[in-house]
Amino acid sequence: MPKMKTNRGAAKRFKVTGRGKIKRQHSHYSHIRTKKDRDRKRNLRKSDLVSPAEVGNIRRLMPYS
Repeated sequence: MPKMKTNRGAAKRFKVTGRGKIKRQHSHYSHIRTKKDRDRKRNLRKSDLVSPAEVGNIRRLMPYS
């Protein structure tokens, strides 16, 4: 049986934590920041966990993580 391929786009966007949860970054931080207030931009810089409904889809894209 050949090895499964990792989806490279997913591998660049998601990381697996030490306890096996999947970490992601927030969207909407890269441009048009002038209209967003300081607190909102600070919270967008932080990472977040993938919702439980999407974890199975992400794991399918990254079989060896």
